[in-house]
Formats: sequence, structure tokens, C-alpha cells
Amino acid sequence: MPENYGRGRSRGEDSGMGTQLTCFAVGATLGAVVALLLAPKSGRELREDLADATRKGVDRARETGSQLSTRAGEYYETATSRAGELAATAREAASRRGERFSSALEAGRQAYQEEKRRTESSALTEDQPRALEGGNV
Repeated sequence: MPENYGRGRSRGEDSGMGTQLTCFAVGATLGAVVALLLAPKSGRELREDLADATRKGVDRARETGSQLSTRAGEYYETATSRAGELAATAREAASRRGERFSSALEAGRQAYQEEKRRTESSALTEDQPRALEGGNV
């Protein structure tokens, strides 16, 4: 039996080795076909594609930057005009309050002067009878 066992084993090894080589050859062939079908472009084509993609990215970035710059300018103009409107409103309100204050101040001055005249004239009228009384006595 040991002899048969050895012979069968060598035959099995030979047939197994052939099967392995056949499978290896078939796998290598399939791999080569798949690699050729899915192979990347040539170096020149790949560089051109990369350059195109880079140009498109730069153009998109410039366009986005331009749009953002335009929007920023619009926001600035809007903010500037709004600030101008608010400043004008504040000036008008201050002017109105100033006018009211001036009017109140002027009215106070006039009231003071009128009261001063009344007081002086009443003092004169009160002093005149006393003077007359003093001269008669």
C-alpha cells in the first residue's frame, strides 16, 4: 500500500499542479483583459483632463468671488443709504427738539421780561402814592 499511496499521490500532485497552472493562466488572462478595458487614459490625456478640471475649478471660484463681491457691494450700498437715512432722521429729530427748546427758552425770556416790567411798573405805581403822601404830610 505504501507504494500505491506514493504513486497516487504523485499523480494527484501532477493533476493538481496542472489545474493550478490552468487556473492561474485563465485568471491572468482575465485580469489583463479587465485592465485593458478599465485602464486609465494615457499620460497626455490624463494631464489634459487634470488641467481642464483645474481651469474649471478656478473659473468657478472666480465667478463665485465675483458674485460675492457684487453682493457685498450691494449690501454696502444698502447699509450706507440706510445709515444716511437714519442720520437724516436723527438730525431732523434733534433739529425739532432744538427748535422746541429754543421756543421754550424764548417764551421763558419773554415771560421773565414781562414779569420784570410788571414788577417795575407796580413798584413805581406803589412808590408814587407814598411819595405823594410823604410830600403832603
